[in-house]
Amino acid sequence: MLGATGSIGASTLDVISRHPERFAVAALAANRRWEALLEQVRRFTPPWAALLDPAAAHELSAAIKREGLSTRVLSGEAGLCTLAALPDVDTVVAGIVGAAGLAPTLAAARAGKHILLANKETLVLAGALFMTAVREGGATLLPIDSEHNAIFQCMPPRAESGVQPRGVRRILLTASGGPFLRTAHAQLATVTPDAACAHPKWRMGRKISVDSATMMNKGLEVIEAHWLFGVGADAIDVVIHPQSIVHSMVEYVDGSVLAQLGNPDMRTPIAQALAWPDRIDAGVASLDLTAVASLDFSAPDPARFPCLALAYAALRDGASATIILNAANEVAVHAFLDGATGYLDIAAVCETTLSRVKSTPVHSLEHALAVDAEARRVAGGVVDKSTQHRHIA
Repeated sequence: MLGATGSIGASTLDVISRHPERFAVAALAANRRWEALLEQVRRFTPPWAALLDPAAAHELSAAIKREGLSTRVLSGEAGLCTLAALPDVDTVVAGIVGAAGLAPTLAAARAGKHILLANKETLVLAGALFMTAVREGGATLLPIDSEHNAIFQCMPPRAESGVQPRGVRRILLTASGGPFLRTAHAQLATVTPDAACAHPKWRMGRKISVDSATMMNKGLEVIEAHWLFGVGADAIDVVIHPQSIVHSMVEYVDGSVLAQLGNPDMRTPIAQALAWPDRIDAGVASLDLTAVASLDFSAPDPARFPCLALAYAALRDGASATIILNAANEVAVHAFLDGATGYLDIAAVCETTLSRVKSTPVHSLEHALAVDAEARRVAGGVVDKSTQHRHIA
């Protein structure tokens, strides 16, 4: 379990705990929250654990020794890669947020594991590299983001990762629309970080909450869907669906549209991927459609959600533009959350950074990370200039 102490990790371990006869935890890994990981080690007694932060790993190792537990602790990126490729491991849940999850997820692919993928950066930063590793390593790729898992469930049963199945016309990614779906355009300029993080349906971290408000998260999901299912940008549409009951849809050339519905609970896609091709109880309440009463759909407003168009443009570029966009967005969102820029500056910072950093084909993980670093540097300069103008004004 890569990212054991996060929300994906907690949901995964909840599902696993319901089926002790079927699953055993071989290794738990996280970034630096060693106290939280220690609690999980006590409960699941895995043979291995790892923390990306060496100091936190030292604390965890010392605590494990004091308590007389037998779990061995590794540290750093190399430690996480070792756990992801352990011979005793058949399934790797890739739930670490950010570029930190790239290397261990690639290691799992090269080792031919069943990979339950929740890490966006793996595909946004290194889509071609990762899909090549999946094919060459003989890995099985199962998405557990709710939207991509819904698409996976609606695809033909023999669909191959990264290859568009015959008979599929397009993918329909659903989006809640976030907190500003009905907000007047004039009011968006004065949006506060707290307002942007007040999602009407989900309780998430502040960064992903802002991404939901701008719909950059949906743009990144379009990029992910391209790599996961082998479809071009023109065959992926985004549909606003405020109830968040239909998690996504697949349209076939015969006119059929298959949809996956369910209560919004991450344990559903996680359980589906863990048990695939079987089904197991996830602890999720049954969907009562009579209580939902109605399902609404609409097209996203381009003027309200400019980040969505930027994501499509980056995907069509076909080179490192998606890396540049993701890096610029992270810089811009953090600046907004810190009060250094305005809400509408997020898209502007992304657009300016895309125009200033040259997009080139990505041939290695090192190259992808170098592009990421350069884009962050440029985006930081754009933010600084924007901040100066705000102060002058």
